[in-house]
Amino acid sequence: MERRVKDRNILDKFCLDFCKVVEKHCKYIIVSGFVAIASGRTRGTEDIDIIIEKLSQSKFAKLHKSLIKNEFICIQGSNSNNLYNDYLKDNISIRYTYKKLLLPEMELKFSKDSLDDYQLKTRVKLKLTGLDLWFSSVNVNIAFKEELLKSDKDLEDARHLRIVYSEMINNNEIDKVKSMIKEQRL
Repeated sequence: MERRVKDRNILDKFCLDFCKVVEKHCKYIIVSGFVAIASGRTRGTEDIDIIIEKLSQSKFAKLHKSLIKNEFICIQGSNSNNLYNDYLKDNISIRYTYKKLLLPEMELKFSKDSLDDYQLKTRVKLKLTGLDLWFSSVNVNIAFKEELLKSDKDLEDARHLRIVYSEMINNNEIDKVKSMIKEQRL
């Protein structure tokens, strides 16, 4: 039996629209709660987390200009140099939304270490979601939710991912990523 998440909503459309622009400029991954939501978990969120490869200031300016041209705005401001220098270069995320809607938001951040680089290197498209998007792998998401985030919501997300992607679970990789998290983030 083939399982697919069939109902699309504003989060799906927003994510698809945003990533369509981003992928013309750099590698990206969708991480955290939206991975579980796109995989059929019912829970609310107002933002989607995206990690992109670290860009030069000029490359980021081109990406930002494309996002603006495609009806997105950045909540922190419109000047790409300020966004780069005041936020992104210091590993502080910025948030985009549709120009005419306050929600949902895309929380964008640069890859900040070898753990984020590993996530970008092992990114996957998850057929179950029905979305043509690059996601952080299921194993990496589980590791982050169980080892670093640990809120009730995150632990439920991890349980959901373990169930719906049971055939993809690699406990050795999960343990490897948990060790990386302990070394680099805790």
